[in-house]
Amino acid sequence: MARLPRLSGLEIVKVLVKNFGFEVVRHKGSHVMLRKFVDGKKIVTVVPLHKEVKLGTLLGALELGKVEKEEFFKAIR
Repeated sequence: MARLPRLSGLEIVKVLVKNFGFEVVRHKGSHVMLRKFVDGKKIVTVVPLHKEVKLGTLLGALELGKVEKEEFFKAIR
C-alpha cells in the first residue's frame, strides 16, 4: 500500500466541503467545525487547522463525519 499523504487542516476542510457536502459552521481558534445533514440527521466534525495533521487525528475527524477513509483518500488523488 502506498504511503498516505500528509495534509494540512485547510486541505482537509477543502476536500470535505467540496466532495462530501460539509459546510463550515464555525471557526474558533485553530479549529473548524463542519456540518452536513443526511436524512434529517446532523453530522458534525471538527478539523484542526495545523500545518500537518497527524493520521490518527484525521481518521478521528473522518469517523466523526461518517466519511469512509477509502472514499476520502480517493477524493484527494
